Amino acid sequence: MKGVFVNMKQHGVPLLPAPENYIENSLRMISGAGLNHVRIVFYWEAYERDPVAFMKEIKSIADAGDRYGLKIIYDNHQWHTSSWLEERGTGFPWYLFQDSKYSKGGGGNTQDKAAQHFWKDWWNRSVKDKQGNDGWTLMAEFLKKIVLVVDNHSSTLGYEILSEPHVDDQHQWSKIGKFNGFITSELRNITSKTIVYSMNVPIDLNSEIKISPKNLAKMAPSSHDNIAFKISVYGIPDGDGYQKKRLNMFLKTRDLTGIPLYIGEWNNVVRTKVGSVSKLNPDLSELTKSDAKKILGALKKEKVWGTAFWRWDYQPVVTDNFNLVSDKNGKLVPTKYFNILKDAVKKVYGSSVSKSIELTTSEGKSNFDDDQKTKLINELVRTGKFTEADAKQFVSRLMQEKANDTSISDDIRSSYNQTHPAEYNNLKELVNDIKNNVIDAEEMSLNTFQDSAAYKGADKQTQNCIDLAGKIGNNLADQEIVHCSENSEYFSK
Repeated sequence: MKGVFVNMKQHGVPLLPAPENYIENSLRMISGAGLNHVRIVFYWEAYERDPVAFMKEIKSIADAGDRYGLKIIYDNHQWHTSSWLEERGTGFPWYLFQDSKYSKGGGGNTQDKAAQHFWKDWWNRSVKDKQGNDGWTLMAEFLKKIVLVVDNHSSTLGYEILSEPHVDDQHQWSKIGKFNGFITSELRNITSKTIVYSMNVPIDLNSEIKISPKNLAKMAPSSHDNIAFKISVYGIPDGDGYQKKRLNMFLKTRDLTGIPLYIGEWNNVVRTKVGSVSKLNPDLSELTKSDAKKILGALKKEKVWGTAFWRWDYQPVVTDNFNLVSDKNGKLVPTKYFNILKDAVKKVYGSSVSKSIELTTSEGKSNFDDDQKTKLINELVRTGKFTEADAKQFVSRLMQEKANDTSISDDIRSSYNQTHPAEYNNLKELVNDIKNNVIDAEEMSLNTFQDSAAYKGADKQTQNCIDLAGKIGNNLADQEIVHCSENSEYFSK
């Protein structure tokens, strides 16, 4: 997820203003979709631009994560090294480059000589600021500031050291391991939470830098305690294709190190050759329901530690499937890919709320404390399947059955396992499932259903009929949706 102040370039034009309550509304929507964690992207140079606003936003993310039951990984990101080397790049702060040997605007991508020069010095630990302080120590001090702000939050899952560092020479693999070991050791002085180190770029199976499980394993810090290895998957890893071979290489790396794989970025893209370089083709890239399920299904089969979809950002993007939301006149609106992700996660992993309820009820207590009750009620409401009143009634029934030392009855289980009408993307499919008793929703919020793809895809006359039905009874029933789909004048007579 992209933020606002944590994603600024050190100098130049600021980002577009974010929708009102962007952080709060984003994490609420993510939690409500049944997702359970967010990888927050931040840049070191953004902190240098406005440290107060940067840390305030980091704290707001941790607070919202606590409220919505999400786990957060804080990712020290870089893309094309720094805006010092390249206008569109973001990452390292400018004070590490203000030396004659790093020419401004020299290019920050992997094939650029200026970037290769910087990264060679970085791995040799010879990058310093004007006061002679070395870059590794300065980065550790920066990351510690974030840890000290968020580490005591229940939402904080861990910290990613540095996303996708550059490797330009096969002799750099072990040096990256020393860097990862140094940062890990420094952070371990103040946190016991998960530390994530990242795969390199470029990833080319036939590259001169000799990418192999053995060399990738050299990147691991010496201590493997509570460590994860972040990789990206930008395609369906099946058959004998490139993405499958690539994933197999990382799985073999996992076998060598014993460190779990974290898919910090996944999506489906098409790359085309531009000269000697393969570049992302926004016009050809796309993600369908089938693609999403295949990718997540393959990752689940390999028992990866976690997955994070790329990405969530209120700013416009060139590649459509690279964004789950958009800013519509100051309002955060999901794109079609949000429902695709939501559907794929549900199909592949099941309901997170169901798991939460099972965990709560498996404790064997005859009484729930107030915190448990409130947490469970809030989680039920966030699914969109329950009004607050319904959630309270559900929890009361749940408590009664536990108090009577009975197992959770089938009707209670079905009430939270059912698909909610608002989760459908197609009104015809929804009506068919209602008629076949696949779902049974006596009452739902009209506002909730109006936000669904099924409602938005209906014609205006049907929408007006549903609106009227919801207003007449203060709530909407599933059979009223059926009536309106068959006769848009049903409630006007």
